[in-house]
Amino acid sequence: MSLSSSASLLIGALCLCLVQPEISAGLAMVLGNVTLFNVQFKSPSWLGRSIVADSNLRIESDVDPNILEDSHLDTIHLLQKYGYPAENHTVETDDGYILGLHRIARPGAMPVLLVHGLLDSSATWVMMGPNKGLGYLLYEQGYDVWMANVRGNTYSRNHVKYSTRHAKFWDFTFHEMGKHDIPSTIDFVLNNTGFSQLHYIGHSQGSVVFWIMASERPEYMEKIFFMQALAPVAFLKHCRSPVVNFLAEWHLSVSVVLKLIGVHEFLPKNEFISMFNRIICDETTITKEICSNVIFLTTGFDKLQLNETMLPVIVGHSPAGASTKQMQHFGQLKRSGAFRQFDYGWLRNHWRYGTLDPPLYKLENVRAKVALYYGKNDWLAPPEDVEMLDKRLPNVVTKYLVDDPEFNHLDFIWAINGKELLWDRMLENMRNQENSVI
Repeated sequence: MSLSSSASLLIGALCLCLVQPEISAGLAMVLGNVTLFNVQFKSPSWLGRSIVADSNLRIESDVDPNILEDSHLDTIHLLQKYGYPAENHTVETDDGYILGLHRIARPGAMPVLLVHGLLDSSATWVMMGPNKGLGYLLYEQGYDVWMANVRGNTYSRNHVKYSTRHAKFWDFTFHEMGKHDIPSTIDFVLNNTGFSQLHYIGHSQGSVVFWIMASERPEYMEKIFFMQALAPVAFLKHCRSPVVNFLAEWHLSVSVVLKLIGVHEFLPKNEFISMFNRIICDETTITKEICSNVIFLTTGFDKLQLNETMLPVIVGHSPAGASTKQMQHFGQLKRSGAFRQFDYGWLRNHWRYGTLDPPLYKLENVRAKVALYYGKNDWLAPPEDVEMLDKRLPNVVTKYLVDDPEFNHLDFIWAINGKELLWDRMLENMRNQENSVI
């Protein structure tokens, strides 16, 4: 990129920071001869003419008080409210992070570890309620359910040495989650249940950290009975997420981007949100909360499978936190087209890795049995990238494209018809794997 192009990008970004949000949303797509977001995606059929972010659409004030209460309850209190045996545990990683770990306890039963996705938490598995949450469903089917929380989210904001006010606390990406958080959590679950293996279910980033654990600590594959990946992410070559694509394109203007999304903790400013809500929101969008929630701005949403009544609960629990470096790493994966470690620049790469480019993750180390579930309308894990991942994994025992052309990244955990479209199949696959070793 020429110096003049870089300068125009920088000036354009500064302008985005300074103009009114309504105007910045309209400027966002092209600056000079550079495509700002590089968003190349087929809009879902429900996306029509955009509306301005400050529309008078909003969540109705007469929301069911029960739903409003759930929007303020944490994972443990949600479980207790609905009469489930809730346990709150903490896990200390070998690099000093204190992680929250929540359990729907069924002692003596086969443990299942659920690992949430990007900007999410353990609440995602239960916040839709007993009849609509995968965590509840697994418990009802006889499993001992454990729900992880990775560093930096709502339930994992402590460290033996640093507080969240320290830059050092936020010096991580999903690499450290896969290398430290998930292995420590697995050890805790197995030590407390007496089992030698567990079921693993990961959504989105929850699959990313599994591949990294296998790459960097392959001995943990012996502790996995069966891994099921919902909306699996590794390669982002065909990613259609406007947020991820923006981060991929703006890697050179680091200082400007940090002003928009936060220097250490990922805390996107209103100007950042405004740049994307025209892409997400259309004239039929029910509430502006969708348009201003960074999770929806990152993944999009499926109007037909989104339970609009539960929006206050979703907004109350998500986004749950992330580091800026973590988000930058996703942008790097998109830009490089490779599944590899964090890129510090050639000089620091040489110092840290001994190579000019970051090392590739070793997907050949994923020896555990794997099931891949993916959706045609997934912006973060489109079918083309899942197919690429499938070719690199050595032990995929089943792969399933959800039978709904609009099925989106968040539908894997929140869909109205999630049980019929996906979860019943997952449970059947779990039983089949268990029966195969009897």
